[in-house]
Amino acid sequence: MAVRHLLLLLAIFLVSLAGMTAQGGETWPRVPALMVFGDSLVDVGNNDYITSVVKANSPPYGRDFKDHVATGRFSNGRLLSDIIGEKVGFSGSPPAYLSPQASGQNLLIGANFASAGGGYYDPTAFMYHVISLSKQLEYFKDYTTKLAAVAGSSRAQSIVSNSVYIISAGSTDFGLSYYINPLLFKTLTAAQFSDRLIGIFNKTVTQLYGMGARRIGVFSLPPFGCLPLAITVFGHGSNECVPRLNNDFGRYNMMLSAAVESLSNRHHDLKIVVLDIYKPLYNLATSPEAQGFSEARRACCGTGTVETTVLLCNTKSVGTCSNATTYVFWDSVHPSEAANEVIVDSLNKDINRLVI
Repeated sequence: MAVRHLLLLLAIFLVSLAGMTAQGGETWPRVPALMVFGDSLVDVGNNDYITSVVKANSPPYGRDFKDHVATGRFSNGRLLSDIIGEKVGFSGSPPAYLSPQASGQNLLIGANFASAGGGYYDPTAFMYHVISLSKQLEYFKDYTTKLAAVAGSSRAQSIVSNSVYIISAGSTDFGLSYYINPLLFKTLTAAQFSDRLIGIFNKTVTQLYGMGARRIGVFSLPPFGCLPLAITVFGHGSNECVPRLNNDFGRYNMMLSAAVESLSNRHHDLKIVVLDIYKPLYNLATSPEAQGFSEARRACCGTGTVETTVLLCNTKSVGTCSNATTYVFWDSVHPSEAANEVIVDSLNKDINRLVI
């Protein structure tokens, strides 16, 4: 009788445990590891270890993060990559690959290769002395060698093939390169530039697939015309989203969706989905009150109209808000932690498609 009672209690415990895992991923990771590539929306600090002005390693960045530390994240707190990491059962994003933390047993949970200012188009990264996506792929190849040394070749191969891969790129290629470089915008239409980026995206996914990746989520571009900086620079005095910029990004997103469908048809063992961040961020930017936010035109840091990176958003920025939880944007380009939470919540269905 005692044994039966013990088995019953054990069964109840296991059911409870499974329920916790299914609901929030709190108990164990749903995939072996997470690999992150891209730009400042997901970079957890790689730029801290390179010579570049594109950094977020000083206050007030990180003021609402764990221990109130500026880790290099372009936010007041967690990034999209941190929250996605939590969704799939980790404590957050894996460590920045260039950091000392990306070593030994920590390699087993993946790595974050993203670099703020980086993108598909190599000249964008070269201009700002950051890590291009092509270089990030080189780091990933280096990572797989280190992983095999830690885990053994068979387990390393299993980790690589069953991990979730996140790609966030393209925004800086437009914002920091195309729109301000006459050699580009006077010789290529936005559609032609998008086509060039999509070509690089296809090559990137093909390379990752060749190295073993089978579960890939790629961010759409955000509504760039709704970012406070974009409205300030391109809005001609308006306080509304800039339609021309949003049209450019919307067109790119349609091309991206078609490319993802083509890749999926070409590789039947590849799970690849578009993680649409355009729609939730557009809704936040145009109707903030509907989701409990009070401010979308101005960011929290400084005047909220132009400040980004520690060169402008820093401890001397006059007017920085005291509470970022009701601001859609932390600085003039990047969402606040609260907005990031809303965005990732909207991606639940597609994230689940990657991990099932």
